[in-house]
Parts: sequence; structure tokens; C-alpha cells
Amino acid sequence: MRELVPAKSSSFILLLLLAALSFLPACGEIPQEEPEVFYSETNEAPKTQTFRWSNGKMPKSFDPAKASAPPETDIVRAIYEGLTDTDPKTLKAVPAVAKYWKSADENRVWVFTLREDAVWSNGEKVTAKDFVRSWQRVAELGEEIPHHALLHNITGVHSTKAKSIDKAAGNKDREGKDKGRMPVNSSFSSANTQQESVFKKPQQQIAKIKTPTIGVEAVSDYELKVSLNEPDEEFPKLVAHPLFKPVYAGGRDFEDDEMNASIITNGAFRIASVGRDGVTLDREERYFDKNKVKLKRVKFVPSESADKALAAYKAGEVDVVTNANFEPLALKLLTPFVDFKRTTHSALNFYQFNVTREPFNDKRVREALAIAIDRNKLTEGEMEGAAKPAFDYLPFDVGREKKLGSDSGKAKELFEKSGFPNAEGFPKIKLLVNRNNVQEKIAKSVAKMWKEALNVDTEILIKGGKEFDEIRSSGEYDIVRRGVVLPTADETANMLVIFSDDKPETVAGADKTQKAESETEKSPVAQESANEKKSAETSSNPSGDEEELIIDTGVEKETILTEAEAIDSIPAIPLYFPTSYSLVKPYVLGFEMNTLDAPSLKNVYIDSLWQPKKKPGQS
Repeated sequence: MRELVPAKSSSFILLLLLAALSFLPACGEIPQEEPEVFYSETNEAPKTQTFRWSNGKMPKSFDPAKASAPPETDIVRAIYEGLTDTDPKTLKAVPAVAKYWKSADENRVWVFTLREDAVWSNGEKVTAKDFVRSWQRVAELGEEIPHHALLHNITGVHSTKAKSIDKAAGNKDREGKDKGRMPVNSSFSSANTQQESVFKKPQQQIAKIKTPTIGVEAVSDYELKVSLNEPDEEFPKLVAHPLFKPVYAGGRDFEDDEMNASIITNGAFRIASVGRDGVTLDREERYFDKNKVKLKRVKFVPSESADKALAAYKAGEVDVVTNANFEPLALKLLTPFVDFKRTTHSALNFYQFNVTREPFNDKRVREALAIAIDRNKLTEGEMEGAAKPAFDYLPFDVGREKKLGSDSGKAKELFEKSGFPNAEGFPKIKLLVNRNNVQEKIAKSVAKMWKEALNVDTEILIKGGKEFDEIRSSGEYDIVRRGVVLPTADETANMLVIFSDDKPETVAGADKTQKAESETEKSPVAQESANEKKSAETSSNPSGDEEELIIDTGVEKETILTEAEAIDSIPAIPLYFPTSYSLVKPYVLGFEMNTLDAPSLKNVYIDSLWQPKKKPGQS
């Protein structure tokens, strides 16, 4: 039986429990209008525009190319400005360095017109050539960097190659796993020492080899042209991602991977100091839109554990907590407090079909297996309410009617039409999953649902690491469990991430799956979203036409570029989206957590006039 509350956290949980009990009214007490109750009692707001943010451990790099998740992505968004930015509420693309853009050739060509008042922190102009050099650098870094797949739709990217040369002797066995990573020192002190050796890594550089030019062109100093392989009407959303932010002089500041205050940036904030007690940013006075930025200083306060982050929040030492891995019970106890927030996270866990094997090359079979799963039962049961059921492939609610709901009756009908009444003659399903307690439980639950709804037997292949990859590479499976992080609101880019990574021998296919698993399963219940995500189950509602019931091999199909195409062909079964959460002080305004976990510090400010609501009877 899995231990929900480790002994080391028992005292912490007890304190939370006592706080939660304060919500219960006395027996027989007449109900009154309850005041807002916050986990952290705050008597008054800070008087300065200094924002203190606990968003995980100490960051390991300021390089946008290596920023895969918080805390790195949070800092990169603050100190670098890309072509576009993401509106934290709507997730739409908004102007940043690019003041406007247009498309041609059915959204295969995009031209961005840059503002002429955007400058680097050293006063030099930001030009289109800066973006060309930066994107070429990222393309050359190759699959060793996170989210490299987001570049794959740009022409020429797949043909770029590069090597990473580690100047430190005898370091060949790292294979890029720790490149750009700062060693975490467990004994953080309060000293704010800048440019300490603890932040240095062995110097690396990109090998000087010839690489093809990618489809990014500086038409002029302030006009950038981008050519794509596939049409993408939401491309401006994609380039808001940290990966596409420009770096000065083609990344010269990151050649030795030092984390210090001297790097040149172009965002709303600049690095003021780096020390063992965290990273401090100051508002950049050269930023073109500085008058709209209200915060004068941002302090990223590292926390080695969720308990320490929560203790700092309760003590008033930080204003916001994100990216903390609380225990399941702690999450349940935090739920009643109004400063505790939950958000659906942009990541997908799903089962992908091997459509080269019969009978999984039959769409009717795939659809039947998909709609035989009760996702609400799956997330509320096996996931303990820590995830949102996925009735489609993306977590962004676009009001689409056709989804993959739960309909066992329709599933039986589809099985009969495909020639397998009551599963007669249907082979035992080989379901390949990672060696992981949560995934084992989910697989057993799904297998039970298939058996009850369709009379199908399932052999669950629980494998880890190399063995998992070998089986997937050999194709000796029928369905495989996968997980991907979807780091953008761009539908086309997300579809390419989900369905183009079919080969496990690539980093995008194998390592990304492991990365996504780590990202989406920090704790089965640690990101509880039970009360926010009870979506009504809907039937997939196929048309019933014979055209819809044809067999397809799945071998020669075109690339899936839209969610509607995926729902129509069902190459995979979406299972669930994880949730993320945050604690935000009531005097912090403009801090919008969203599906992308991408709040914008440009919108945040401290309401210095905030006062707590008075309790009933209090004068």
C-alpha cells in the first residue's frame, strides 16, 4: 500500500489539519456569512513593489534554449522578450518585439514587423538578425535540448546537425543529460554572493560544422520572415514560447554556462543578482514598455521542499508559491483556503495505438476501445481527483462538440460491425506501460473497463527504461502508454508534438516521454482538481455512415495537424490532463496562473492599500 504521508511530513500535515478544522462551525451555531479565510494570515500588504516568488528549487540555467519548466521558464519569460507574448488570461498571442505580423501561402509563410524601440540591456537595438542567429543556434543544438520538436515545422530544421563538445576531459558518458545544468548545493545560505563558482559548469560549445540554413530570414533590420513545412494559422502563439526568445550575440553569454548578473537581456526585467538565496530581478529601465510594468523588483526564492515553501508562505516571507510538490493529504487540506488555486495543466497522458497491427488498423476498433473507458471514474478513482478527464487531446476548451466520451453501448455496436461480436476472435491486447505505480493502477482499471464493456482480455506489459524502449521500437505491442507536455497554445505545434514522435529511438519519443511522466506525475494527488473538472460525458457521436466505418492502415496517413482530425481518426486514446496549483497572497494582483503555467510578471503588482476583511462583530 502506498504511503500517502511520509513520517517527515507528519507534523506539517498536523498543522494543516488544525488550520482546516477552523472552518468547521460549532455544533448548533447559526450560520453566518463567513469572511474570506486565507491559509496565510496577512494583516497588511507590503508597501513596496517587490514581488517574492517561490517557484521551486534554484534555477539551473538562464538560457532560453534550455528552459523546459519552472523555475527556468518563469525567469526566462521575465528577462527576455520574444516576437510575441502570451496573454495570461486568453492564451492568445499579443505583440512583443513584433508589433504586428501577417501570413501568406496558406499560413506557411509568416512575416513579423519588429518595433524599432526594442533594445538590449546594453542599449543596442534588437533586430531581425538577432532572431535569425538565435533560432539557428537552437536548431543546431538539436534534440539534446528540451522542446526542440517545437522547431520541426520550420523548413530546414530537420537537416541541421551539431555536436556538443565538452571541454572537461572524461565527461563523455553524460550524453547531454546535464548540459546547461547547475549543480544544486544543498546548503543554501542567506548570503547574496554574485557569480559564485557553484554556478559554473564545464565550458561547452557548438561544434563548428556546416549546417543548412533554416527557414528564418531577416528581410531587413526590422522584418523577419519564417517559412513552414505545414500551414499553421496559430504560429504567433508558438513563438511566444521561451525557446524562440532571442539571445544576445547568438548565445555568447552561455558558452560557459555561468549563471550571473552580467548576461545581456531584452525583457521587462534584468538580472540584478544571483546568489545562494535566490535570483533577484530589477525592472529594466531600457524596456520599451517600462511604464506599464509596475513591479520594481522580483525575488525568486528557492525552496528545497514543498513543506519549506509553504512555511515561508505562511510566515509572510514569500507572496506566491508555485511548482511545489505537496503530499496528497496536504492538497486536500489546502483546498478550502481562498488563496489556494488550481489549474488544468497543459500535458496529456494517453494510450497510442500501433496501427500497423490488426485489428487496430480499424478505426471502429480504436473508437470502441476509446469510448469504453469511463474517464471520470479513472481520474476520480485511480488518480484520486488529481487530474482532469481528457475527452479530447488538448486541455484548451474551444467549445468543440465532437469529443471522445464514454458510451459502452456504442462501443459494443462498433465491435460487432468490425466483426468481433462479444469480442469473439479478438486477440488479447498487449498494453505496454511504464514501470510506475500510478500507470500500473490505471492500466489495470482500463483493462477491467474493456473487459466489462467489450469482453476483451488485456495483457499488461509493465516495463522500465531500456526494455520499454526496445519493445516500443520493435513494434511488439498493440497499445503504448505515452505522456507529453504541451508547452504552447498553438494547436498545430501541439499535434506535431503528440503524433510526430512515434519512434522511441529518438529523444523526442523516448526521453520526452520520461520527461512528461515526471512533469505530469509529480504526485498522484498533489495537483488535485476534483471540484473543478466534472465535465459532462458526451458521446463521440459518429455519423453512422459507411464512410466513417472503413478500415485504414494508418501507414500512409497524412500528418495530423488539428485536434478535429485526431478525434476523427482516433490514432490514440486521450486519458487525462494533470493539474497544477498555486498559493497567492490576496494583495498580489495580476498574477494569472493558466493552462501553460505561464504567468506574466509584466501584469503583476502589489496592492499596497489592501486590507483583510473584518470578521463578523469586529469593529
